[in-house]
Parts: sequence; C-alpha cells; structure tokens
Amino acid sequence: MAAEDLPSEFDVVILGTGLAESVVAAACSRVGQRVLHVDRRSYYAANWASFTFNGLLTWIQQHQEESPPEEAQDWSSLLEEGEELIYLSSSDSASISNLQVFCYTSEEDEEEEAQRPDAPNTTEEESEAADEDAVKETSETESSDSKDEETNQEAAEEQQATQAEGEEPEADQPHLSPAASQSEPTRKKISYAQLVKEGRRFNIDLVSKLMYSRGSLVDLLIKSNVSRYAEFKNVTRILTYRHGNVEQVPCSRADVFASRQLSVVEKRKLMRFLTSCVEETEEHQAYNGRPYLEFLCDQQLSDNLQHFLLHSIAMATEDTPTEEGLASTRHFLRCLGRYGNTPFLFPVYGLGEIPQCFSPPLPVSLQVSMVTVPPIAAGRPAVRMVELSPSTMTCIPGTYLVHLTCQSVGSAYEDLSPVVTRMFRTPESHDRENCPSVLWCLYFNMADGSGAEPEDHDLPSNVFVCSGPDAGLGHDHAIRQAESIFQKILPEEDFCPPAPNPEDIIYDGDNGSSSTAGGEEEAQEEAQEEAQEEAQEEAREEAQEEAREEPQEEKEVLEEASPPAEE
Repeated sequence: MAAEDLPSEFDVVILGTGLAESVVAAACSRVGQRVLHVDRRSYYAANWASFTFNGLLTWIQQHQEESPPEEAQDWSSLLEEGEELIYLSSSDSASISNLQVFCYTSEEDEEEEAQRPDAPNTTEEESEAADEDAVKETSETESSDSKDEETNQEAAEEQQATQAEGEEPEADQPHLSPAASQSEPTRKKISYAQLVKEGRRFNIDLVSKLMYSRGSLVDLLIKSNVSRYAEFKNVTRILTYRHGNVEQVPCSRADVFASRQLSVVEKRKLMRFLTSCVEETEEHQAYNGRPYLEFLCDQQLSDNLQHFLLHSIAMATEDTPTEEGLASTRHFLRCLGRYGNTPFLFPVYGLGEIPQCFSPPLPVSLQVSMVTVPPIAAGRPAVRMVELSPSTMTCIPGTYLVHLTCQSVGSAYEDLSPVVTRMFRTPESHDRENCPSVLWCLYFNMADGSGAEPEDHDLPSNVFVCSGPDAGLGHDHAIRQAESIFQKILPEEDFCPPAPNPEDIIYDGDNGSSSTAGGEEEAQEEAQEEAQEEAQEEAREEAQEEAREEPQEEKEVLEEASPPAEE
C-alpha cells in the first residue's frame, strides 16, 4: 500500500506495544474505532517482550551502550489551532538498570567434543540427554534421563524418585547417582557457540509472570475469543526451598492426602484451614492490620504448614497484613482445578505469544515448576523462581530456562546471586556437584510499573499513560489499567467483545462481488428446484386422477358384457 493510500484521520492513536497498550488497541478496534498503533522500538512488546537468544544479546548491547543526548527540536511550526505539543522521553532505557552478564561455558567445549572420534551427533534426542550440563529442573537434579539403559526397573526407580521428590532427598541421591554417572560419558556438553547457533529456538521473556487460571487475563482471552488461537502449559508443580532442600507444596485436596511430608494431623489441620479461608468470617476481620504470620500461628498450625501457606500459597512476607494474606490465599484456592492441579498457566513460546489450546498432563521431564525461596537472611527479599522446560518452546532440548524475580533491595546480582549459588553449580558455588550447571546468566533491575499513575502526569484530558509490568505474579494490573483507559475513551462501548467467527465474516470489494455472484447462482438453483418440485407435484396429481378413472371404465365394460351372458 502506497503512503498516499494510508488514512490520514484516526479515532485513537496508541504509542507502544506493551500488554496494556495492545489490549486497548484491540478493544477499540473491536468496536469499530480507527486505530493507529505505532512503536518506536525495533522490537515488539516493550518490557513485556520475548527474545531469541541472539535478540537478547542485541538488547543487552543496546542497553550497555550510552546513547548520546538528543537535542530538542522545535515542532511548533507544525501545530494547528487547538493542538498541543507533548514531548516524549528520548529513551525508555531508564526502566532497566544494573545489567550484568555471566557466561559459564566456552567455545572450547564444542571444539574438544568435535575432536573426539566417538563424539555423538548433535540430534534433538541426544540434546535431551545433556540435562546434567544444562540449566535444568531444580527438583530433578538427581534423576537420570539416560537413553541407553531404558529398562522397566529404571522406569520404576524414576517414578519412585519423582513421587518421593522433596521428601527424602538425602536417601535418593546415592540411589540415583550411579545411573547418572553411567550415562555421563554419552552426554554432550552445551557450549556457548551452540547457544548462539540455536539461538532462534529460545524465547526468553524480560519479565517473569504466570497466568492465574481464573485471573483477569484468562477471562479476557475467553470472553474475546482470542483463546482459540492460543496454547498454554499447566504449571505442574508448586515447590519451595526449605532447609537446603526443594520440597513440593501440597495445594489441592489430592496433593494434601497424597503428601508424605505431612502427618495425618497436619493434613487434617491444613484441609480445615483451607476450607475456612473460602469465606470471610468475623474471626478473620479481627486480625485486620495484623501480620498474616501471627494469624497462622494462632490457628495452631505447625511450622511446616505455616511455611507452605505464607510463602508458597499466599506468596506473602512475614509483614503482610492478614487481610491481604487471606485474599491471596482465597484467590489461589479459587484458581485450583480449573485447568490442572495448580492455579497457574504459562503461554507456549513465552509471554509474547497468544496460545491456542490447553495441554494434557506432562511427563516429569516436561514439567513447568514454580519455586518459592523465602528470605535467606534478615533484610533479604523472597525470591520467586519459574522453571521452564523445552516443552514450552522457550529453550532448546537439554536445557531449562529459569527466571528468578524479587523485590529490589540492591542490584539484581546482589539480591539473586546468593540464591543461584545455593541451588545451581557455578564457579562461585561450592559442594554443588549434584546441582544443575548454569550455562549463561543475565542480571538486571526493572522498574515496577505499578507506581506510575495517570494523576502524576500533567497531560491533556484525551491523553492516557500505560505503565510497564508490575512486580506481581499475574497480569491483573495491566488488564485493569487497559479496561480503565478504554472506558474513559469509550464509556458506552463493551470492552473487548467476542470476535466474529471466520465463517461469518463478509468481505467487501472483489471478494464481496464474488460472494454476490455466488448468491445469485444459489438463488437460481433454488428456483429451479422449486420448479422441479411443482412439476413433480402436478405429475403426482395427474397420476392420482388416472388411477381413479381406470376402475370406473372397467366397470362399464363388465356391465356391457353382462346382458349377453344372462341371455
């Protein structure tokens, strides 16, 4: 389309392709508004973006380079009557700070491997066997995925290790380590050159978030019919880091009664507490303004249960008020069981993609896990970890993509590196031989977008500001903001109505002409069918008349012949 053919007038102009901006653009377009949606960046989705590994390297380079200050230009000569000039910031890099990159693998690994005469080919199946040298599932560090010794006995051992995961890790380690050592010679180390070579197979999110199964984003996808174009993976397990071990958190009723970590008394107390949390009571209101941890202690819950409820289910801190902790617990419980055994979903290909359908239960090697790590020391933040397997199409086979997020106290490296050295094998960590190895690591701080309010900006009444990602796990803040802006622009319109079915769409222009011609042909065919039916009806009526006349003629013949017989 030539530039002169583009429209010159629009109802809504949207600058930026973040989540809130994109939802507003879609909602306005659905109700017939002419929308101009532009972005000055070279990539889509701003701080919500998903990058390939090579794209992430380019993004890092752009933020490490200091851009020269731009001189403000005078645009006043272009203004018409009633127009006002609003200056935008020259760069959005201010939202990213303290960026540090660490690479723990080198090109020599691949060169040395290539020189070996018995080096295996780099196939997808062999890459899956390289999980010992990849950033792999934290809770499965002692399990073996060897392809050479796939026997029924090993399958039973692996299933037993999975069921007992997080409960008796010390007993599992000597049992599974021989299998891991036997398969080690056949495994191929993943080098930095391989990461770059297969970089297009990564989809790395800048912000780590999950989708609550009954959250505002999922409800919006269903309401607007966008969900039929999308695919999600269930977060299959909720884990927590406690006393140096990774333990599975019993969330649902089935998890609670199947758990070996809890005694019978603890199971009953936990189920009784979760049931009582569904509805707000006077007892709950009496604790308003008091710490949620104090409320849990007064419920006669064990330290084990308090840890699960505070850090993994409510995802709160020791200072969180009781009303907020209970609200988070209720929301967690409401989301259970809608699409799986946990409340969370993750979009295939990362947050930058719209998924198409919900996936069935996955084998252990393809699970998606969320791990909560309580503060490791006083004054340190709690850390939320999301571990993505290759089944999410975010990393290559043989590796896992791990996101660690927390509220900033210092730089990202200062806040998160102590957790990395405790749970993964790096040059800085010690006594972590059984932990997964880190291949490549990126630290950065991102500004919390929930603090940006429209009232903070002196803007005209028809200009609205969308903030970036907030620190929450879900997407509720962005969706609420998008709906609020849409209602201010078009208060009488429905927010994101369902899209029409493809078979109901009528196209204008050439396609419309052909559709009209096709309609005329159908009308002619219907007229011919009606004429044929009328002719058939007339033929049936004539046949019936003839049938009535034939017996009468036969009777007359008999009567004429009868007198001679009497004579």
